[in-house]
Amino acid sequence: MTGPGQWGPGDEEPYTGPPPMRRPEPAQWPAGSWPAPWQPAPWGLRPPPPVPPLPAGVRWAPPPGTPPHDVPRPFLLAMRSRDWAWWRPLLGLALLGVVYVVAVFVIVILSLLTGLAPDLALLDLVDPAVLLLTNLTLIVAIPTVWLAWAVAHGMGTGWSSSVLARLRWRLLPRFVVIALLTLGTGIALSVLLGFLLGDDEVTGPVPGLGWLLLVVFLTTPLQSAAEEYLFRGYLSQTIAGWIRAPRAGAVVAAVVTAALFSAAHLPPDFLTFLDRFVFGLAASAVVWLTGGLEAAIVLHAVNNVLVFVLAGALGGSVVTEELPDSGGVLFVLISVLSVAAYVAVVARSRRKVRPQRLTDARDLRGPGPLVPAPAG
Repeated sequence: MTGPGQWGPGDEEPYTGPPPMRRPEPAQWPAGSWPAPWQPAPWGLRPPPPVPPLPAGVRWAPPPGTPPHDVPRPFLLAMRSRDWAWWRPLLGLALLGVVYVVAVFVIVILSLLTGLAPDLALLDLVDPAVLLLTNLTLIVAIPTVWLAWAVAHGMGTGWSSSVLARLRWRLLPRFVVIALLTLGTGIALSVLLGFLLGDDEVTGPVPGLGWLLLVVFLTTPLQSAAEEYLFRGYLSQTIAGWIRAPRAGAVVAAVVTAALFSAAHLPPDFLTFLDRFVFGLAASAVVWLTGGLEAAIVLHAVNNVLVFVLAGALGGSVVTEELPDSGGVLFVLISVLSVAAYVAVVARSRRKVRPQRLTDARDLRGPGPLVPAPAG
């Protein structure tokens, strides 16, 4: 079905998500939708046919494949399905927090028991073992977010990815090219500037470069996706879900999650905090523009992969959580311009890519087709 803001026949991506999530309820005409028995029926209309009784253990339900939304929703309001309740995101956040902490604890214990635990006190992220353990403790956020969606919201895990209730793989290659041309140029300029100012020097390649590259290419994209599922996904959807106005909810969610995202990286100074904050805003912007997490995941993954590859090849001083002492403002300016260019090109590419930005919907608030389904 095609809703407002979607493309015409042949262009839209059909809904292929999970079956509808709707609590059992009797088949009946909503209050006020038909006159009381003692009132005359509207001229020219017939009263609805009587609803036949159902056997025990059977209920009325929407037909299989019915979308869980009565009206089309943007990605950030995907939680507001027919079963929406204000307490569901709170339950999801509590579940997410507890399960994530337990999962991280298990990963650390297993690394200690197997003797593979690196020296985390050094925080040397170009050490393959340190980077692997760090990435694994972040990757577990993905199934944790999916669990929150399934348990707290009773909805398919795909709603954490896009308005089509799945990750739209066809969009990823185009976004990767855009990120390499825009963000990659900014990173290259920053590295060159660091050498020119004398803040960095070529000391690489680092020991274990082959293992480092293996860890980077196999786990860093998943680590980046995990952070996007958490910050631009569940947290943003939670905040926007509590604010009925879509644009206001998107702005508040972008600012709050960008601040949390930057703070989570423990920035040592204001300029570094600002750099991460702008990065978070850019990720939220492309989520709003495309109706899903794909562009934000690519932005994050390309940034991290390029940084670690350069750090391994040229020396560990290239990757740092702190901006150089000299030219810090210039480094932030380059970073801001590169992510802004990414957002601008992604916005322009929508004319050709045509990503669906609203969920498919079927209004079941009034009389509609229902079918028998097992109760419970």
